[in-house]
Amino acid sequence: MTVQIKTIDLEPRRHTFAHVARRLGADKPASRYQEATLDIQATENFHYKPLWEPDYWHYDPRKTAIVMQDWYKPLDPRQYYYASYNIARANMNQAVERNFGFVDERGLLTKASDSARHAIQRGLLPLRHLHWGSNMNMTEICQRGYGTAVTAPCIFSAGDHLGMAQIVSRIGLALDGQTGASLDEAKQVWLHDSAWQGIRQLTEDTFVERDWFHLYVAQTLGINAVLLGFAYRRADNAWRDAAMAVALLSEFMTDWLAEESRWSSHVIKTAAAESEANRRLISGWAAHWIDRAVAAGEPLCAALLEDNGEAAHAAGAEARKLAASLGLAI
Repeated sequence: MTVQIKTIDLEPRRHTFAHVARRLGADKPASRYQEATLDIQATENFHYKPLWEPDYWHYDPRKTAIVMQDWYKPLDPRQYYYASYNIARANMNQAVERNFGFVDERGLLTKASDSARHAIQRGLLPLRHLHWGSNMNMTEICQRGYGTAVTAPCIFSAGDHLGMAQIVSRIGLALDGQTGASLDEAKQVWLHDSAWQGIRQLTEDTFVERDWFHLYVAQTLGINAVLLGFAYRRADNAWRDAAMAVALLSEFMTDWLAEESRWSSHVIKTAAAESEANRRLISGWAAHWIDRAVAAGEPLCAALLEDNGEAAHAAGAEARKLAASLGLAI
């Protein structure tokens, strides 16, 4: 008895979903990112306007003064959807675990001088509260924003800030022998230390901004580019003899800042290029929040580096250069 095995090629009747095919044309095969992003935003069949904001529908493009003909123009250059985002972050987290293991095995933090430990306690650990505020902001942008091309990466960014807050917390636990005392002290520094009150006020002011794209500019060009840029790229000298250990443990943050900027810069550049009205609005917002972030960071720079705020001004200059490269008038 002989058995013949034959193969049959089955031509799919369609290569992608109809709403994706309408954008790509002629039912062309789509990437997973395109299928998970394009025209996913709910636009109709809402039963009633929300009672807490009756002037708008649940998802309403009028929740920002920025006007776009198509909110799917600012696609994520990283092409993150749920699976690709988690794979990327899992790989980055492996590096985090290796670095913590390296520092723990050699006791690099426990051997740090008292001045270095004090500087980390005062200047680094309170950042967990800034990351928490950033998590709140990105979540707010996601729920008020319009278009999955923007809102989906925003909730990914919110998760990133929560993860970075946890990394900072782990640094504190490594510093105090896993007692948590350093984190309690860092909260008091965030609440009462004069070096942090400008940053704390700026963070709380962003919480009440209702225009979601305005908040997006404040977060990405103000908090991320200036404040986090200073903390993770320009404050190495503040940690004294523990600078190498802190650099290893915060490697995720420096890598994340570069990667996040690729996406956030593309969104701002695309929106600003849509119209002159958009460009003027975004330029004004960017100038305001960059200036505020620099002013808020000056006391912390002076306290940690004794440089009269020069590092904050350098971070601000870098943020203005970035904004200008996006077509903004700063």
